[in-house]
Amino acid sequence: MSPITVAAFGRTIERTNIWLSDLMHELEWDEHERTYHALRAVLHALRDRLPPNEAADLAAQLPMLVRGFYYDCWKPSGKPVHEHKKEQFLEHVRDAFRNDARVDPETVARAVFKVITKHVSSGEIEDVKATLPAAIRELWP
Repeated sequence: MSPITVAAFGRTIERTNIWLSDLMHELEWDEHERTYHALRAVLHALRDRLPPNEAADLAAQLPMLVRGFYYDCWKPSGKPVHEHKKEQFLEHVRDAFRNDARVDPETVARAVFKVITKHVSSGEIEDVKATLPAAIRELWP
């Protein structure tokens, strides 16, 4: 029996790899797994600070595979969380790397936001930024 190929799966893997490659370049990392973990951590921290409708609007522009891990473990009730300080946002990223002291959460967040900005429409980026507190918004390029 030959494997089933679905073009959409191939495209999303290709697009996801482009995002990861861009992020690896921004962070000057060479570890795919660590880079995926960084993207996921920042996307989850961002998602939880967006109103559910805005979180969904952003998700619509993510590659299908990225969208899957963006939504992983999401509970939209009680969102957005009401943490307005940059340090609170970065603490969520830091928690994802609690066993990796080499990671600077602010550098990771800035790099992920730069990659998102590269691949998501400018209108959507402006919508996302407009919903965030000023202290978190300053992490965007």
